[in-house]
Amino acid sequence: MIRSTHIPRRTFLRGLGTALALPALEAMLPARAVATGNAKFPTRMAFVYIPNGVIPEKWHVKGKGSDFQFSHILEPLKAHREDLLIFSGLAHTKARSNGDGAGDHARANATFLTGRQARKTAGADIRVGVSVDQLAAQKIGDKTRLPSLELSSDGRRMSGNCDSGYSCAYQFNLAWKSETTPLPPESDPRLVFERLFSNGKDRERNESRVRRERYKKSILDFVLEDAKALEKKLGYTDQRKLDEYLTSVRELEKRVTASGVSSAELPEGFKKPAGKPRDFGAHVRMMGDMMALAFQTDSTRIATYLLAHDGDNRSYPHLGVKGGHHSLSHHRNNSRNIADLTKINRFHCELFAHFLDRLKSIKEGDETLLDHSMIVYGGAIGDGNRHSHHDLPVVLAGKANGAIKTGRHATYPTETPMANLFLNMLDIMGAPRERMGDSTGQLKGLA
Repeated sequence: MIRSTHIPRRTFLRGLGTALALPALEAMLPARAVATGNAKFPTRMAFVYIPNGVIPEKWHVKGKGSDFQFSHILEPLKAHREDLLIFSGLAHTKARSNGDGAGDHARANATFLTGRQARKTAGADIRVGVSVDQLAAQKIGDKTRLPSLELSSDGRRMSGNCDSGYSCAYQFNLAWKSETTPLPPESDPRLVFERLFSNGKDRERNESRVRRERYKKSILDFVLEDAKALEKKLGYTDQRKLDEYLTSVRELEKRVTASGVSSAELPEGFKKPAGKPRDFGAHVRMMGDMMALAFQTDSTRIATYLLAHDGDNRSYPHLGVKGGHHSLSHHRNNSRNIADLTKINRFHCELFAHFLDRLKSIKEGDETLLDHSMIVYGGAIGDGNRHSHHDLPVVLAGKANGAIKTGRHATYPTETPMANLFLNMLDIMGAPRERMGDSTGQLKGLA
């Protein structure tokens, strides 16, 4: 059996303007660890935000512990039953008005990862708190090329009044580097792809992309020589894994390229389109695949994805739904509106299931990337019709390298701060804290 020659973990395939990170290969691990099956892989952490609340009775599962039955909305996640920890009882009390009046959607977005009350302002004096992802990035962000990755399905909005006197910055950002500094997420798959797989600064990455488009080249064409040289050093298992990875990169690149018109194909004087897929589902699946590749290559271990901002009124005609999402969330117990909102809630779960499928398809040693991750899927509004912020819709996927016991429905007392879960996650990521946001202590019974 041909064994791989040892190579450094941060090996890149390099070419003109390109630096392609590699997945975890046996050649990067200590030989003894590979032989004994004790190879260790990093834990990854991600947060996927869903807006406007849910239909509670269609979301919440029946039964406790491992003896639970999936609800209608969560049914698309059934194939991942043993990978899930479904929560009941978590709350974000700082998303409530607490004397500040209307603005639940802005507060929900701002509070979700911070556990803090957002200052009510539509001006430049925004303030909330440091988000859990950035608390982790402060400790472990230097271990990867990108400290964290911020994604969204929506465009960037950093100013203006978006919700009852609250700045748009609250609704369109999940990650907060400081109490006053949000990290704007990227919604263009093309730019995310370039950030992950091209070298240099923004201008240099753009020049590399334009050059590839002009000559109709793949990003892989620029690293072909490096890839061939590396392949000669690898054993059969690693060769196969490298081939699978490069194939997945190429397939994603094709989808990204097809999602918008190439600047090289545009008539002179025409403005280049954003490059976002017109189809929302295709956009979300593509961004999920980006996160998976970022984790697979250890380009980052921390990611946030704003599936849609709270208050989003996107329509879903392909589901047979005529009304906008936000409008339907205020259903006033109208049976048709409830049915339509349930379809949207379930569709979002289908998109999340695609992301989990991708993570589970990527092997790392004898386990999968999903086994080595913890992915929170949920929002800071429970019942959208009432703008409630307790009994939140929250699911955690992945075992976090064995630190989390999944395949369960975990129930906690009403009003248990969601920030308590974040304390557990920070501890697992190697960034322990005694407090964050409105936390009162770590959740018990997670392991």
